[in-house]
Amino acid sequence: MGKSKDLAELAGVTSRLDTLGATSGALSNRNLIANGSCIIAQRGASSTTNGYGSVDRFQTLYSGTDEAPTQSQVDVASGTTPYTLGFRKAFKLTNANQSSGAGSIDLIAIKTRLEAQDIANSGWIVNDPNSFITVSYWIRSSVAQQFQVNNRLYGPSGGNQREFCYEYTLAANTWTKITHSIPGNSSLSFNNDNTRGLSVAIFPFNGTDNSTSGHTDGAWAAWSTSNKVKDMTSTWYTTNDATLEITGVQLEVGSVAT
Repeated sequence: MGKSKDLAELAGVTSRLDTLGATSGALSNRNLIANGSCIIAQRGASSTTNGYGSVDRFQTLYSGTDEAPTQSQVDVASGTTPYTLGFRKAFKLTNANQSSGAGSIDLIAIKTRLEAQDIANSGWIVNDPNSFITVSYWIRSSVAQQFQVNNRLYGPSGGNQREFCYEYTLAANTWTKITHSIPGNSSLSFNNDNTRGLSVAIFPFNGTDNSTSGHTDGAWAAWSTSNKVKDMTSTWYTTNDATLEITGVQLEVGSVAT
């Protein structure tokens, strides 16, 4: 009798473990973004470098600026939603004084990039429109405006580059979670090596030399240096010391952010 009871309890435990394995267990190690929680900053806490300067695997890119913006690793304030989820550090971009206004060549972006082999071994079927990757993150701006995001697939040996863009609007000084799913497409291809694979770039501003009013959002299109995103408002860019913070960056296979 005791043996039968033990076997029944074991069967119940096994059943529960099988259920967890199909849900919770399957979600482990899903994030393709390295240092998405921004806890590592081997180069230092703050820099005006054009490129990598503070938080590992994240860079600030800029051109045409009157003064260089500052990138830094900062603490996430206690009591905020990212903090309560366990995020303690963030990547912060601080605008400088762009006294001459928003020029056509001016741009500022936060960017992270994956190697091609990270995508190749992720399980995402890139040429299948029914297979998805989903990007999610927490973000806060000191200025309310619409922001543009460019996801760039570099293609084999840098050829056949494609992009998938979207936009969203942030309220001022409010942490917001952004989630966006991206489907595969028959035009996509890439190498299985350590060359450039996929980048995620968030633009607080991009001048008209690199944007158009008719830019395609929500679909894969050919990459163009003169047409990276839609034309943007210059509110954030022309506000002295405007800030943009991001943490909890995740890129995973599937149509749902876990």
